[in-house]
Amino acid sequence: MYNIILASGSPRRKEILEQVGIPFTVQASNKEEVITENEPVNIVKGLASMKANDVAENAKIHDVIIGCDTIVAYNNQIMGKPKNEEDAKLMLQLLQDDVHEVFTGVSIIIKMAAEDGSICDKEINFAVETKVYVNAMSEEQIEAYVATKEPMDKAGAYAVQGRFAVHIKKLDGDYYNVVGLPISRLYDVLLEEGVLAN
Repeated sequence: MYNIILASGSPRRKEILEQVGIPFTVQASNKEEVITENEPVNIVKGLASMKANDVAENAKIHDVIIGCDTIVAYNNQIMGKPKNEEDAKLMLQLLQDDVHEVFTGVSIIIKMAAEDGSICDKEINFAVETKVYVNAMSEEQIEAYVATKEPMDKAGAYAVQGRFAVHIKKLDGDYYNVVGLPISRLYDVLLEEGVLAN
């Protein structure tokens, strides 16, 4: 029997796992994010691995640690969380009436017993990309959205599952990836590794 540990304090990731009925506990990583890559896919995979390995240091046999990181990229420019309301407005001005990408990296570390009885780690890393098409937005709409404070703790300054939904034209790819956890791909990997039963 495996114990799944989510190495993230994100309430959205927690909600997704609860929604699909996967049992887990939360042990958020406090590791400072250090970006050493340039490509969005490599950035999210690296940060997810860093978070999972941080929590895995204190894990036991049969623990399965899931680390995640999500970034928004527009014209290959990484958009993190806005520093303030002005920053949020600038981000939304760029994203409106255009398409951008959301990347989520996932790192799964499975603690297993080696033949000599010691604990060994198996690490699986992947990243998922979703294209997000945003409708044209007026200055008034941008200001009204920023005034809700919803953008302030979100990469790219918006929440696809929140009030910003009215400004989304369409998605090309996994909706849950944009929320922060590509659950279908994660589920497939956990099945393949025998962590979950059918």
